[in-house]
Amino acid sequence: MEIRNCKECGRLFNYLSGRPICPDCKQKLEDKFMEVKNYIREHRGATIGEVAEVNEVDTKQIKQWIREERLSLTDDSAITIECESCGAPIRTGRFCKECAAKMTEGLEKSIRKPQVETARKDMRDRDRMRFLDKH
Repeated sequence: MEIRNCKECGRLFNYLSGRPICPDCKQKLEDKFMEVKNYIREHRGATIGEVAEVNEVDTKQIKQWIREERLSLTDDSAITIECESCGAPIRTGRFCKECAAKMTEGLEKSIRKPQVETARKDMRDRDRMRFLDKH
């Protein structure tokens, strides 16, 4: 267990994992999250600036909640963030559907390829005759 200073209030606390903020500040942040979530639900046409101003939360924090998929916005919401790969507007997460599909396909190919090569090598080496060297 580590003792750290809270990034928000500066108080010392026992740090376990995650963001380095004390339990009190975590609870305040969670309360703000619920306020923002309820405000967005009730005011679907609100912009991110309006939500931030009314709820006294930084727009960066709101964007972080959206990227973490804690906030998921409806299609009629005025709030969007940019896909980290292509810059397309998205409503939740880090990547648009197209970029996520491309990354998934690329990962699947990179995983599949070594397995196929290993299987071929195993088949090729299995039926060979082997000789022992006598020294």
